[in-house]
Order: sequence, then structure tokens, then C-alpha cells
Amino acid sequence: MLFTLLACLLSVASGQAAPGYRPPPSYVANGKPDQAEGARILSEFHQAGIAGNYWLGFELRVMPRQGSETTVTGQMWGARSEQGPLARLAIGSQRWLVQTGPQPAAWIAEDASPFRVMTAAQTLEPMAGTDLTIFDLQMPFFYWKDFVYEGLARIRGRPAHSFVLYPPADLAAARPDLTGVRILVDTQFQALVQAELLGLKGNVVKTISILDLKKVGEQWIPKSIDFRNHLTRGKTRFTVTAAGLDLVLPSEALTPDGLNLPPPAVPTDKIQHL
Repeated sequence: MLFTLLACLLSVASGQAAPGYRPPPSYVANGKPDQAEGARILSEFHQAGIAGNYWLGFELRVMPRQGSETTVTGQMWGARSEQGPLARLAIGSQRWLVQTGPQPAAWIAEDASPFRVMTAAQTLEPMAGTDLTIFDLQMPFFYWKDFVYEGLARIRGRPAHSFVLYPPADLAAARPDLTGVRILVDTQFQALVQAELLGLKGNVVKTISILDLKKVGEQWIPKSIDFRNHLTRGKTRFTVTAAGLDLVLPSEALTPDGLNLPPPAVPTDKIQHL
């Protein structure tokens, strides 16, 4: 599971919503779909993702509505822990460790400074001047227990399961402007196709769109992803430029203390340029 938006993207929209606003579900067909089936689909999705240890080289193309475009490059190392997917990210002098799963967590380090634990609200802040956030990488909404399965929809001509998920109390209190997330999951690839972050009145304030997948070895990985800010009308495109799969990574490299250690080296014969 990858990537995982903007805090400004989630900034307060005009008008006020009632406290604890809950965006209503939009059922795809007549009648309420089987919610137990929806829970099963989400549970299966939790097991999806890149198998084994991996490395990704990527670029972030920042495309504001006005002004010049910029491009930022970075790297990601990933593995699975007992708690769920785990990833180390590096952009410039900043480094993050991101734990996904039922109990998400994140840590950040910069230059030679010790790591710091990130709050849930801080994970929604933009990274390195882009529209990407730690929240996007964690995608904690897949594990939110409060959700409604809306049924089988179609997006870009393909069938996808539609859900609306509601944030837990701690995140809702820290960021009342994030009232829910609507997701569409491809029925064939068990991959996220699109996620919509919902604002104070249930309006879409940010969209995450998986543009295409790339097969590396026997695995499909996201090749490019758009993060569109509907408030600023800017977007950032995440593009994987190289990948290395089935790696042996030192366990200490994927710990908070390990953020101040040199990043794991990736054998050149394991790298495939995309």
C-alpha cells in the first residue's frame, strides 16, 4: 500500500457545518448493500500490497494553479511488520518512518536532529512543499472501523467497491474539517483507484487518483498517482521512476532510531528503471 493529503487542502471551507457532521453514504444501487460483505472486502484489502521488502525511487511534480512547476525527488524503503506495512521515506534532508495498520504511527527526523513522533494532525501537513502528506502514505482510513459500504460502482469503465469511512474520535477532534473519506477499490487488482477527502459539509477537498499500474517482476505496483487540491486547484503527481523488489533490509533501518542511520543500500542488479 502506498501513498498516501494537504493540510491546506483540508483548510476550513466557507460556511460552517454542525459539530460532528457525518457525510451521508451515497448508495450505488437501490437498497443498502450487505455491510458484512463490505467488511470482508476491506479485510482482504488489508492483505494486499507489495510482498516482501522493497525500494522505490520517485519524483513529485508539483503543479500549482499559478506559478512555476517544481520537481522533488525521493526514495522509499518498505517492509511488512506485525502491525502492518512499514515504510521509510527520504526527501532532501528530511526522513520519515511511517507505520500503517490498525494503530498507525509516524516519526520524522531532519539533518542530524533526533527523531520526533508526529501527531495525527501533523500527518495531514504537506511534505517538502508538495501536496503529499504522511496521511496519504499511511492511508489509515482503510482501518477506520466506522464505515458504510456503498456497493459496486464503476470508475473509468471498471468495476470498483465504493466505501465512505469516518475518522476516529481523536482525529475528528484534531481535524474537524476532515469529516470522511470515500474510496473506490478495483475489484480485480484489489488496488485503490481513487480516494476523496471530505470537508466540513461533505464536499470533496482533495482527490487521490491512481493513474496507472506497472508490473515489476510478478507484482503490480502504482506507477503514477495524482494528489489534487480542490481548494487551491493545484496538484502533485507522484511517479515511481525505479523499483527494487525482494530485498534484504537491515531491521534497524526501519525503526525510529534508524532514521539517523545511513539509508539501506540497494544492489544495482535489483533496480529496475520504469
